Amino acid sequence: MMRKKVEEVDDQNRPIDRLPFDLLAHIFALLTCFKDLAQTSAVCRKWRQGVKESLGRRERLSFSGWKVDDDSTTRLVLHAYSLKELDISRSRWGCQITDRGLYQLSTAKCISNLSSLSLWGTTGITDIGVVQLISRANSLQHLNIGGTFITDTSLFAIAGSCPHLKTIVLWGCRHVTENGLLALVNKCRKLESINAWGMRVTVDCFIGLLTISPALQIEPKGMLPNIAVF
Repeated sequence: MMRKKVEEVDDQNRPIDRLPFDLLAHIFALLTCFKDLAQTSAVCRKWRQGVKESLGRRERLSFSGWKVDDDSTTRLVLHAYSLKELDISRSRWGCQITDRGLYQLSTAKCISNLSSLSLWGTTGITDIGVVQLISRANSLQHLNIGGTFITDTSLFAIAGSCPHLKTIVLWGCRHVTENGLLALVNKCRKLESINAWGMRVTVDCFIGLLTISPALQIEPKGMLPNIAVF
């Protein structure tokens, strides 16, 4: 007990612990590595609270490169109420996000203010989770949902919920059809670019999209003349 009290007194005498709490949180907000954040949070109660406060000031949060699951991702995002950009792409280690995680994320305060969202390669999600999340992401301008198994159902939800969408990555989304793309381009009138690499749609489909929106960019550039008709 005496040792614990001595440690607490020593903690209070450290120069960094005499900083105002707001300044401490600002310093922690500069940390970009989740390992550093976790270690910082484990130092003491004040630092743990400072890390939590710093999350509320972040506008960008990326889980790419980290092995996180539904609960750990949600725990952090719920505190990041100023978030504008969220990246939970699957990387070498793999974000283990499922529909349950997307449902939990949909309750976060920041979701309605997100301008950019990446779910690239998160193969554990389906239309069910995507529709739940997207229905609240009304400010989205940039969406990367490539490498997933979504269908037209997700695109219909995006078309109905994201009027400000400018770019979308559908790389390798082989279950999306012409119907989903047409709904997207018809309703998202600000759409500037679609990455359609690896999709199973015909040249005529893309020509139809360009008829609706002549300025639309079909990415990657130069792929349109080489697309085979399925």
